[in-house]
Amino acid sequence: MESMDMKTKIGSIDLPLTLFKRGKVRDVFEVDNQLLIVSTDRISAFDYVLPSLIPDKGKVLNQLSAFWFRYTKDFIPNHVVCDEPEKLETLKAFAPIIEKRAILTRKLTTYPIEAIVRGYIVGSGWKTYQRTGEICGVQLPPGLNFADKFPEPIFTPTTKADDGHDENLTFEQMENIVGKTDSQKIRELSISLFKKVSQDAYEKGIIIADTKFEYGKDEKGNIILIDEIFTPDSSRFWKVEDYSPGKEPPAFDKQYVRNYLSQSSWDKNSPPPELPNDVIARTREKYLEIYEILTGNPL
Repeated sequence: MESMDMKTKIGSIDLPLTLFKRGKVRDVFEVDNQLLIVSTDRISAFDYVLPSLIPDKGKVLNQLSAFWFRYTKDFIPNHVVCDEPEKLETLKAFAPIIEKRAILTRKLTTYPIEAIVRGYIVGSGWKTYQRTGEICGVQLPPGLNFADKFPEPIFTPTTKADDGHDENLTFEQMENIVGKTDSQKIRELSISLFKKVSQDAYEKGIIIADTKFEYGKDEKGNIILIDEIFTPDSSRFWKVEDYSPGKEPPAFDKQYVRNYLSQSSWDKNSPPPELPNDVIARTREKYLEIYEILTGNPL
């Protein structure tokens, strides 16, 4: 694996285009009523954007999303117009900055929810289950152990907050926000998509424990898959060979960073600390490794 070079770190994107928004990780620009979404190397945890950057992280997020959008485009429509925008005449001048980091997408009305699908009981879902026996209003069988696989994946939506903490929603609460018909479609699409890609990943030796989707609606009322899909920022990945019920395997996502911060002296209510170089390097290795396993190619 190549050495970590400071030049591979990009913390923010500055282009002579109209800035649409800056998210926790992505900087979004308007291009002829479309959106150029550029992934930086920022990393967030516990609702904070950390001061440290993870080299090449943005490339992994963008390229892995592009891979899965291509893989699933006949299964569900997505917002991608071009996944190599640096090759377009209007954008090729920005190639040194945006190559491998950007996609050009349709501009859609977004749903104000995140569609979470869980295949295994870990993380915040485990804590909620221990208290209530359910997650987001989904009643679960008694006696489940930590990291057990659900008989069937469950749908557990949340609010979508650009800043602050996402809040769990019951399905009924989601229906009140986005409507019954669209809620049912989003739930069905999310679970079907999770099952489809989980099977593919499992054959490559990877378990997808849970994942997050976001959706938009076009001018005809069609539900469109947007944002990112099946990346280390939106999903919890484990190696099949490392899995056994009762304990959480090493993760290929930012859980590694969360675990480090949880064991540090940081109180999670003040500006977060810099990450040590070894944590940065190990996190980068995990992102690059999961990309190579899932796509079959190095970045």
